[in-house]
Amino acid sequence: MSEVRIAAEPRTEFGKGAARRTRRAGKVPAVLYGHGTDPQHISLPGHELMLALKTPNVLLTIEGLGGGSELALPKDVQRDPIKGFLEHVDLLLVKRGEKVVVDLPVNVVGDVVAGGRLVQTEVQISIEAEATHIPQSVDLDITGLEIDSQVLAKDLKLPSATTLAADEETLIVQIVDATVSTEPAAEAEGEEGEGEAAEGEGESAAE
Repeated sequence: MSEVRIAAEPRTEFGKGAARRTRRAGKVPAVLYGHGTDPQHISLPGHELMLALKTPNVLLTIEGLGGGSELALPKDVQRDPIKGFLEHVDLLLVKRGEKVVVDLPVNVVGDVVAGGRLVQTEVQISIEAEATHIPQSVDLDITGLEIDSQVLAKDLKLPSATTLAADEETLIVQIVDATVSTEPAAEAEGEEGEGEAAEGEGESAAE
């Protein structure tokens, strides 16, 4: 897995005004917590953090702290809904050898069978892995899956040294008949509803 070193600075001012000042200085407010310790309020360099977070479940070595460097995983990343810049990050302290539960993207590979259409209901899956050996993704090869096939969480081939943390019966993908559409049925139901509404209006008028 990817490991990135990043320098932190203690943060002593709080509130929206302080957070805006931190971001104007090119830094991102963050909170470091875990292992029963008091939360540490820090700021991190915005550009370096943005690049690091492009890797799912990136392991950060936080430097510049009073007690030395710490390992952490991003747990909650808040972004501006319009401009997309980082607003705040929650970081979870981890240790080498420690097991953690993380969400991995499900990477579908292979071609859909002729006449079929892929429906992916889950784009990520929860797994348990050692904190410093978290894989990038879970690959799912759909080659050879026939129409009406389903793949559940328990059917996934997980990377080595990981275990499934999600419900085994969670539906990940299914192959449906591409020639069958539910839209006409939906339209028919809508027309039927309109007919009933019109009939009800007629009855009301008659009364």
